[in-house]
Amino acid sequence: MNYTYLPSTPFTSNPVIIMTTNPSSKKTINLINNPRVSLLVHDWVSHRPPTRNPDPAREGSPPPQAARSSLASLLLNINTSALSSISATINGEARLVRHGSEEEKWCKEKHLDNNTFGDQVREEQGFFGSTPHALAEGDGGASCYIEGEEVRVVLVDVKEGRIADWKGGVKDWILVPQEGDERGRQGLINGVS
Repeated sequence: MNYTYLPSTPFTSNPVIIMTTNPSSKKTINLINNPRVSLLVHDWVSHRPPTRNPDPAREGSPPPQAARSSLASLLLNINTSALSSISATINGEARLVRHGSEEEKWCKEKHLDNNTFGDQVREEQGFFGSTPHALAEGDGGASCYIEGEEVRVVLVDVKEGRIADWKGGVKDWILVPQEGDERGRQGLINGVS
């Protein structure tokens, strides 16, 4: 699943994770019935390909300097010494962004900037023996997961999490509300519990 992490947006001062989904998928139905989510993330940033816009000033994940590679390539050429040294569990509340809204348009644009993999998507299209969506010529794989009427934007408001390292060290963290920020909303600080 492709994701984009942003520390804030023009619509909220909270950190969020942007994802997209098919509105008729089991995942979407589950998110509607229970918006509480837990996401497991590994520090495989070095294994993610670069973004469409090599702009070092942009926000999001992976960082602009991420090496050109992929999880599929990693699995094919697995080297345990190169695997991640930490994993994080991020807990939050998911919601479907209102279809056709300015927020949806903005989120799709940021998500597309963060997750266009160029020819790599076409090269790996049949890697696992399936091709769920047709790739449009020259779109860098965007038609697979961002563009089209059948795609909905899911926004996860980050609330808390846990970071575990390869030595067994664990740190829990929670975002604690702070008095209002410059937008008149509750601000957040990162606290460790």
